[in-house]
Order: sequence, then C-alpha cells, then structure tokens
Amino acid sequence: MVKKILMICLGNICRSPIAEAVMVDTIKKAGVSDEWEVDSAAIGGWHVGNPPDHRALSTMKKHDLPYTNKARQIKSKDFEEFDYIFGMDEENMDDLASRAPKGSKAKLLMLGDFGLPKAERIIEDPYYQRGDAGFEKAYQQCVVACDAFLKKALANEI
Repeated sequence: MVKKILMICLGNICRSPIAEAVMVDTIKKAGVSDEWEVDSAAIGGWHVGNPPDHRALSTMKKHDLPYTNKARQIKSKDFEEFDYIFGMDEENMDDLASRAPKGSKAKLLMLGDFGLPKAERIIEDPYYQRGDAGFEKAYQQCVVACDAFLKKALANEI
C-alpha cells in the first residue's frame, strides 16, 4: 500500500515545494519510489495556481531537483487521503491541528522534528528575506529531516 506525504507551509511557494522535492529525491535515492507519493499545499490561498518563488526554484535547480507543481491550498479531504502531513513551523502546526477533521487519518508532524537539533527544528519562512540564503538553509534542513523521517518510517518506527 502506497504511503502519502503532504508538505505544508503558509503559501506553498517557498518551504513546502522545497520539502516536497527533497522528499521525492530522498525516496528515489532509497529505491522506494513505488511505495510513496509526495505532494505539497498551502495553509492560505494567496498563491494558488502559481509556481514556487523564483528563489525556491533556483535553489531546487542548483541541487538538481526537478519541480513543476503549482501552489494549492490544503483541503479537508487531504487529512483523510494523506498518511503524514508535515508543517514547517509551530504556526503551521497550530493551523493544521485546527483544520483537521475529528478522527482524521493523517499524522500531523513537524518536519524539523526529524534529525535536526532542537534549535534548528523550525524551518523558517524565507519569503521576506533578501536573496537565496534562507532558501538554501531551508533546503539543507529538509535534506536532513526528510532522510531522518524516511529512515524511521522504513524501520516502522513512526
């Protein structure tokens, strides 16, 4: 049975597309692509239908991560269709918890809780920062967190 992962951030144009692309790559490198599906979505609807921020796209391109999805907003049915829904920060987690229908299937997890030191567990929103540094940092955090999550998931520890 295919396991489904949904990456969430505020607008689905910065952190969650990077996290989605990194998770897809992590799964591919582990040789288990046929066992997992990955998507991303936004808390808010401001950017629905738009590609990721140009800095997110250039960061993904720099690391050879293909990406073609467009932003979408999370829906109630996502909480039933996905096994794991990851937020990037405490605000995302609060929003997800308040939107989750009672008894929904998805486990709500903060991506940075996997493999990152406590002081680095928040994947900060780089949208309002100048330049690419925040996007690169988010990418590096996602690489560590996605790898740590997949190892735990494959070992049936989650």
